[in-house]
Amino acid sequence: MSVAAPVHAPEAQAPPVRSGRVVRLGRVSGVVRWRDLAVPLVALIALVLVSAVSMGRGDFPIGVVDVLRTLAGLGEGPQEFIVLELRAPRVVVGVLVGLALGMAGALFQTFARNPLASPDTLGITTGASAGAVAAIVLSGGTSAGAVLGGLGIPLAALLGALTTGFLLFLLTWRAGIDGYRLVLVGIALWAMGTALTDWLLTNAEIYDAASAYVWITGSLNARTWDDALPLALALVVLLPAALATSRLLAVLQFGDDTARGLGVRLAPTQTAVVLLAVGLVAFAVSAAGPIAFVSLIVPQIAVRLTGGARPPLLASGLLGALLVVGADLVTRTVLPEALPVGILTAAIGAPYLLWLLVRGRRRFT
Repeated sequence: MSVAAPVHAPEAQAPPVRSGRVVRLGRVSGVVRWRDLAVPLVALIALVLVSAVSMGRGDFPIGVVDVLRTLAGLGEGPQEFIVLELRAPRVVVGVLVGLALGMAGALFQTFARNPLASPDTLGITTGASAGAVAAIVLSGGTSAGAVLGGLGIPLAALLGALTTGFLLFLLTWRAGIDGYRLVLVGIALWAMGTALTDWLLTNAEIYDAASAYVWITGSLNARTWDDALPLALALVVLLPAALATSRLLAVLQFGDDTARGLGVRLAPTQTAVVLLAVGLVAFAVSAAGPIAFVSLIVPQIAVRLTGGARPPLLASGLLGALLVVGADLVTRTVLPEALPVGILTAAIGAPYLLWLLVRGRRRFT
């Protein structure tokens, strides 16, 4: 019951109204606020610089300027091979995964009006982990395992995430989707996915269990352009569609009854938001494993930086990319030994989750 406390609190009051400049383009008008533009711009610049630093670190160090020149097509032969073929795929996958997870977290938290709503707590990443672990552990052992093994780990993870997302949608739907019910059903699915993963690991051979543990921590190690391409193609469709829901999400913040009164078709809008968020998470996890807590903490950082009433989608995506690439750089260069990036993001996100729970309990009491 302690988790349910923060759910109803945001619905009791309307989001604060912030001042800004009204911009009109024909029949379309909107309010533009400088922080809504400044935060994504600064995040984008920081992301480019951190990505360049990451591409330059390794056994053959390359300066940031030389990395940027190489990316612009002005590099020399050896540098082009090292940057574009060996190091760029890892960074690009990190950027795309961070974008997807950050925007998915913003969609879930805005829709549910709950800062605890994220793919991690709703069981979607756990479902992806169960699918990937099943592909690793059961491959060749049974007919179902042979099918999963034939799909490969990324596709098995994608299937597990989509299946969990479908169950989340199916069990939550009651002539619409309620944010309170969404969180409760998600926690139940998370518990089921965790239990299934633990059972698979308990019955696995030692070498299969070791391989599975590496994947479920979330890592960018040994990523290639083959890992980046499917994710990039998916995001070409999903990211613009998610950004297109921004105005509808702003209306949903005022509650379901108000949204209906303002002419929003509630059921189709809710369905589209949930499906977009599940799709973003599914493809991100299939590419790099379940990198923990990115989608939980990044939207809340973005909403505090922009000073808004809800997590901004674009800023959340760019900050998510910055967090993933920056955490990967830290694990490779600062820590005594290289670790999967998911370990560092979990070390950051777990205390934040505890703070959210304590803060919500204090509000309730």
